[in-house]
Amino acid sequence: MTVPENPQVVHVELGSRSYDVRIRPGSLSQIAAILTVWRNNAAGGVALIVSDTNLADSYGRAVHGTLTEAGWRTELQTLPAGEVSKSFETLATIYDALVALRADRQAVVVAVGGGVIGDAAGFAAATYNRGLPFVQIPTSLLAMVDSSVGGKVGVNHPQGKNLIGAFHQPLGVLIDPSVLSTLPDRDYRGGLAEVIKYGVILDADFFTFLEENIDAIGRRDPAVLATIIARSCRLKADVVEQDEFERSGLRAVLNYGHTFGHAFEALAGYGTLSHGEAVAIGMHCASRLAERRGLVDSDFTQRQQKLITALGLPTSLPTGVEFPTANVLARMRLDKKNAGGKLRFILPVRLGEVRLFDDISEEDVAAAVMAQLEWPANHAN
Repeated sequence: MTVPENPQVVHVELGSRSYDVRIRPGSLSQIAAILTVWRNNAAGGVALIVSDTNLADSYGRAVHGTLTEAGWRTELQTLPAGEVSKSFETLATIYDALVALRADRQAVVVAVGGGVIGDAAGFAAATYNRGLPFVQIPTSLLAMVDSSVGGKVGVNHPQGKNLIGAFHQPLGVLIDPSVLSTLPDRDYRGGLAEVIKYGVILDADFFTFLEENIDAIGRRDPAVLATIIARSCRLKADVVEQDEFERSGLRAVLNYGHTFGHAFEALAGYGTLSHGEAVAIGMHCASRLAERRGLVDSDFTQRQQKLITALGLPTSLPTGVEFPTANVLARMRLDKKNAGGKLRFILPVRLGEVRLFDDISEEDVAAAVMAQLEWPANHAN
C-alpha cells in the first residue's frame, strides 16, 4: 500500500440509501456547502446539532456557527460525555430538543462527536417522526473508522451494549482528520483497535502496512492517518454493501473480537475499559480460541499481539478487573450473533480472512478468557 496525496471520498452504494464518506483535512468549516450538495442542492433548513460536554464548545459550536451563518435555523444539544449518554434518559432530551425546534421530516440531525454521540443522535434521528436525515461528523478515530459508517445506531440496555437500536444510514459522513490532533492519547489508541481489526479480517496487505508504519501512526502523521481512515472505511463499506441489515451473516465478520470485548466492557463497568481496549483484548482472546481450535498457529497470535501492543493497546484485562468466567459466558449469550441458543464467534483462519463458527464449546471459550495480565507499560491512563 502507498500513501495517497489527495483527499479521498469513499462511496457507500446502497441504492436509494447511498452516501459518501468525505475525508479531507479542514473540511469541518465547509459543512454548510457539503450539506447543500448532500440534500440535492437544497440550501438552509432546520438542524439539531448534537455534541457532548467535551466537544460542544469547540467543534459543536463551530458547526453550529457555520450553519447559522449559512441561513440554517439551528440548535446545539449538549449531552454528557461518555457511555452514559447512550441511554433512554438522554435520548428523551434529544427528542425534546427536536420538538422545541418544531422539526419536520426535512430537519437534519448532525452528530458531532465520537461513537456515543453518533449512536445516540442517530437513533433519535431514526425514530423521531419515523425517521429524519442525519449526518455523521466523527471526531474520534474509533468513530471515523467504524461506527460512523454502516448505519448502526442505538443505545445501551443495563443488561447489554447496543441492545436497543436500528439500521439508519446517514445522509453522509464528513471526516476531518485534523481534529485528531487534539484527541486524548488513550482515545486515539482505542480507535486503532478497529483499524487493526480490518487488517486481520479482510486485508493482509493493510495489516502489513500498519506494521510498517507504527512510528508514523504513533505520531499521527496526517498522510498516514488519511490512508488508514480511508482504507478502513472502504473495507467496512464493502461489507455493508453486501449485507446492510446483517441477514446473510457476512456483516458479522466486522464483530471480530467484539463478542469477548463487549462482555469485558460491560462486566468491568462501562468506562473502566474503553471500547477499543475491550476489542483489543477480545481480538487476542479470539485468536487464542482460534489457535486452540487449530484454525491458526501460534505465529498468527503472536504477530497480532505484537502489533496490538506496539500501538499501545492491551491484550489482557488489567490488574484488579476480575469476574467469574460464568459471568463472561452469560454476557456472551446476549450477543446479537447468537442463534438457536448457541454461542457464535468470528475467528481467524488466516491473516485477512475470518469465518463464523457456531460449534465452539464453552470450555474452549473459558480457556481463552483465562489469561489476565497487567496493561502494557506504554498504556496511557
